[in-house]
Amino acid sequence: GVDYRTVKEYLAAGATRVPPRGTSRKGTQPSVITAQVQERITAMLRIDVELKASVIHERLVHEHGFDGHYLRVRITVARLRPLVEAEVDAGDESRRLRGLHRRFEVLPGAQAQVDWGHEGDLLGDGSRVYSFHMVLSYSRDPFCCYVTGMDAVTWWACHVRAFEHFGGVPASIVYDRVATVVRRHVAPGKAVPLQPDAVAFVGHYGFDIDVLAAYRPTGKGRVERGVLIGRDHVLARRSFRTVGDADAAFAAWVPIRRAQVHRTHGEAIGDRAVVDHAALRPLPDTAYEVTEVHVRRVGKDALLSFGGSHYSVPARLIRAGQRVEVRPGIDAVAIRELPADRGGLLAVHPRSARSGAWVVDESHWDGLPDGHTRATTTIVADLEAARD
Repeated sequence: GVDYRTVKEYLAAGATRVPPRGTSRKGTQPSVITAQVQERITAMLRIDVELKASVIHERLVHEHGFDGHYLRVRITVARLRPLVEAEVDAGDESRRLRGLHRRFEVLPGAQAQVDWGHEGDLLGDGSRVYSFHMVLSYSRDPFCCYVTGMDAVTWWACHVRAFEHFGGVPASIVYDRVATVVRRHVAPGKAVPLQPDAVAFVGHYGFDIDVLAAYRPTGKGRVERGVLIGRDHVLARRSFRTVGDADAAFAAWVPIRRAQVHRTHGEAIGDRAVVDHAALRPLPDTAYEVTEVHVRRVGKDALLSFGGSHYSVPARLIRAGQRVEVRPGIDAVAIRELPADRGGLLAVHPRSARSGAWVVDESHWDGLPDGHTRATTTIVADLEAARD
């Protein structure tokens, strides 16, 4: 696609080695970003210096009749934003520290950090799987288990499993403002009200709750990073049939992780973990049992609804519309008669891992009509009977 004269020119002795350039068009076309538009963009950034360029372009179009392309606005915002930031920072001392945080280290056994991970349809059956993570801050020694619910019973039961894994209890645990720990959100500087279950659990195991301020993910960066590491090294490119299989995969990976030298403290995680575990508080003689109690109404089909799924109860022991007590656990759901102090156990079912499931014991429907006595006929059979 090149003319032969062009080739001849480059081959000629003494010809330039640089390809020819066209004349610049700079300044020949009127700019769509006029001084007035720049002033409006600057005014918007002064109100909110982090305002997105797409929002600025949208408001220029709908409020000021701007007809230029979004790309021009984005280029202008990228040029003006640092100038406005410097202007705002000059009048606000606290803004100069944004994006920075204080690095901290802790003593052995002094702190652990906890977080959830959302693993999606890990089992391939439509159920949602979550990973519970606890990391000891001194050694970065990890614990993880996989569950199908995020309720309070599962949350605290995972804590018990983590304590047993480490062989003790840390002096304090760092949390986000999760609903299972914090009863409600409060303004900065105010005491955070805790859930009664959290207070009781803490009193049994003797550790302190450290609730992070809002929007402070760096306060528990050790466990935040642990969620990603576990996802990459334990779950990636693997399939599991049950959450127990995923737990076994994590347990097999722990020795590999402990043999690694951590790039922050420069020691093998396992060596530091020995010191960390020795400094933990001892476990109490009995584990704390967290239970939730729910009341549900039994339908005419001898089923009750809980957690988006249906569970059966013995039809001979209940009546339609009767209210019963439901106590969910991590793996099972127990159903009792009311009142609870005198009611007997009606049924225990495996807990459904997905919404919309039917968990039915066929023996619970014994004695109910099943349609086996129904008979059918056809027109042809009727005619033949009439001829006879």
